[in-house]
Amino acid sequence: MEQSPLIVEVEDHIMTMTLNRPNARNAANIELATLMAEAIDRLESDNDLRVGILTGAGGNFCAGMDLKRFATDGSRPSLPGRGFCGITEKQPGKVLIAAIEGYALAGGFELALACDLIVASNQSRFGLPEVKRGLVAAAGGVMRLPRRIPYHIAMECILTGDMLEAETAHSYGLINRLVAPGEALNTAKELAKAISRNGPLAVAASKKVVMSSPEWAPSEMFARQSEIISPVFDSADAKEGALAFTEKREPNWKGV
Repeated sequence: MEQSPLIVEVEDHIMTMTLNRPNARNAANIELATLMAEAIDRLESDNDLRVGILTGAGGNFCAGMDLKRFATDGSRPSLPGRGFCGITEKQPGKVLIAAIEGYALAGGFELALACDLIVASNQSRFGLPEVKRGLVAAAGGVMRLPRRIPYHIAMECILTGDMLEAETAHSYGLINRLVAPGEALNTAKELAKAISRNGPLAVAASKKVVMSSPEWAPSEMFARQSEIISPVFDSADAKEGALAFTEKREPNWKGV
């Protein structure tokens, strides 16, 4: 029986989503995109889930769009309002970590850029090679990459389509943890556990402020921030966090 193009596993408040098309370097098709959107919806709606990890099977993260499928029937693994693989235009409110081995190219690199943190093998490689195929990195790459690494370096990657080595990407601050081959997922899980130990309402609000605040005018930014964080200070979790601190114990978060 043919395996699912996406494997979803849940453990310790963490959902791990594994792109599972190893024979195609996990290149995305519409079936994978649909399953990814369903998994993200589950991540968002389940209060017991706090962090998502996105990784790939078979030693690679994702080689982007399935070009063979695109050449055959013109289909693209993008969903209306959600973007490439169901993520790049509508990022989840919960934290998403990319665990990268091997290639993260084209849409695969754009998936990584849509995540909040990146853990990568020191042998992994990144790139936006769309221009080499007469295409454009339309899933956020040309917009996000210049905001993550120096402008001229980003422009070189975008305009030449050449790959970026992991060590170089890490030196520019694109990667949170650079690890030995085969250790990306384990390290991503350690990072996810550290985040999941924190108050889920506080984590979600913090991410929302970071994501939204670049669009705010200086005169309104604290008022806009207050709209997001005030409910956190009024929550039962905030009281539990303070009580756990005074009682020298781990907090029991309820997400309310």
